[in-house]
Amino acid sequence: MLGFLVRLLPFWVREPLFIVVGAVFGVRIMYLALRDDEWVAAGIGVVFLVFTAVRVHTVVRALRARRNPSPAASADGAVAGAAAQPQTHAAAGQRPTPAAPEKEPNAWAQAVAAVAVFAALGAAVWLAPQLQPSDDDSTPRAASCSSGEGEELPSAYEKMPQAVTGDELCKALNRPDLAQLLGTPAETATVASGTSNTAPLTDGKVAQPEAEVQFDTYTVNVSATYNKLSIAQYVNLMKFGEETDVKKLAVLGRPAVLASDHTMKIEINLGSGASGGPVEQGPLARTLSVAFDGEDQGGYYDITVWSTSGALPDDSALLDIAEQVLPTIPERT
Repeated sequence: MLGFLVRLLPFWVREPLFIVVGAVFGVRIMYLALRDDEWVAAGIGVVFLVFTAVRVHTVVRALRARRNPSPAASADGAVAGAAAQPQTHAAAGQRPTPAAPEKEPNAWAQAVAAVAVFAALGAAVWLAPQLQPSDDDSTPRAASCSSGEGEELPSAYEKMPQAVTGDELCKALNRPDLAQLLGTPAETATVASGTSNTAPLTDGKVAQPEAEVQFDTYTVNVSATYNKLSIAQYVNLMKFGEETDVKKLAVLGRPAVLASDHTMKIEINLGSGASGGPVEQGPLARTLSVAFDGEDQGGYYDITVWSTSGALPDDSALLDIAEQVLPTIPERT
């Protein structure tokens, strides 16, 4: 079908088309073949160039024939002239009216127009992959938090209207500069989630939402506990726990405390008839607890960082995260 359509084109459009297509493909294939040392592709490129040279030779011959038409004198022409002589004498005194020359299309204009059009098409095809955005972008996209719409909150959140939800904590924590605050600016968040939980051992009466963002190196968790425990009381309780490297300080004008403790490692086997492994001690985690207000009337935020390798960032990273994240958490009354 394509060949039939091409044959319908005028000579001065069809031939420049062949020349442009053959030249573009031939040069492109030869360039790729020489760059990649592909001899088969080089042979195909040579075929395109030879085809182009043949078409150029055809056009040149046609142009020469058009410029220098061959004389039409022949024996038949002489006889025809002799036969017409009596009529000429009969019409003596009348000058013959020359026939109006038929206006033919300009061959050069057709050739130049065809070359320009198909050169533009070839350039568009050649440059389109470079100008269009690549769909195979290998850059990983940062994880996003779920909308949280339609989530049924526990009754503790109805009794505590000031409590934020896990989705709100996730949106506050999942910042574009979180990796930079951790000291790993080249990393991208792989997981971001938030849950609206309740504090353990409270019979579901104390809201404790939390959010977590995971990177290749570190994992960051932020939770809010809406109990009556102040930071001062929390520090006293740490004396009976396993927390280490405890440091009291102030963050955003509020009482705060830094402490380290081990996470728990739980192995779950999903095989048929198999049970999970025992609860083991996980890697060390560093937690910054910050009171809800400067008066330390009860309740606090926990910002915890850990890694599977056991490495921890500097305490300054936790302080930077708290100073950037906590002011963005919505306050409720």
